Amino acid sequence: MCELLGVSANVAISSRKVFSVLAERGGNSGPHKDGWGVTFYEGEQGRGCRTFKDTDPCCCSKTSEFVKQQPFPSQLVLAHIRDANRGSVSMENTHPFTRELWGRCWNYAHNGQLDAFEQLDTGDHHPLGQTDSEQAFCWLLNQMKTTFVTPPSDTLELMEFVATKAAYLSTLGVFNMLLSDGEYLLAFCATKLSWVTRTAPFASVEFTDGVGSQNLAAEYQEQDVISLVATQPLTDEPWCQLQQNDYAIFHRGRCIRCSAQNSPAHHLQSGIKQDV
Repeated sequence: MCELLGVSANVAISSRKVFSVLAERGGNSGPHKDGWGVTFYEGEQGRGCRTFKDTDPCCCSKTSEFVKQQPFPSQLVLAHIRDANRGSVSMENTHPFTRELWGRCWNYAHNGQLDAFEQLDTGDHHPLGQTDSEQAFCWLLNQMKTTFVTPPSDTLELMEFVATKAAYLSTLGVFNMLLSDGEYLLAFCATKLSWVTRTAPFASVEFTDGVGSQNLAAEYQEQDVISLVATQPLTDEPWCQLQQNDYAIFHRGRCIRCSAQNSPAHHLQSGIKQDV
């Protein structure tokens, strides 16, 4: 399996400290040694993105060391460390995967394993590698494009539609996913995914895996709102754990929709309809 990390904020912030914690799990404190990737959205309305990938373990990759030393301010970040089960250890099989749709840059990362994924119709969206993950991403894009002739004016509606399709993919195996268009972040859980939102008053937090602490009050302003999503909690904060077929949607740092019953942002009944 792999591990995921997503960050959503209402201001451009540096995510290098939480990325550094994830990097340690990429071949040091965790087994995810088969490559890694991270995308930082930038520009007006998140229309641009800066992506770094490597097939070396994230814990010791020279590219990873460079990323950890740079602030790369961003309101939306996706990261992935890979423990390969489908497809070779190669750049084309390294997450996050990126595609353009409706003039926006979509990024996606997956943790899990799907059976019979070759049957998924990807339409005009062709996988570059051999993974079930990328095949599922291209299928999701095709589902969006064929269902909506033009992009919906309500992106929340679109993300909820994608969540129903993710529920179908979870019937094929294990499907934990992060997906973003640069403004919204969708997290879908099959087995492991948790999130936490940071707001003022900020305090100091301890990182897991024994990699130190972070004084949030020294880095954030009172009006800042930041949400983290991860396969496993990265800090000692009170994370909300998603359950099977739960999903959460984030916009500018806040969780605006969550189907988990135990979530402070709960708006829907837990679990969603499986739709194909």
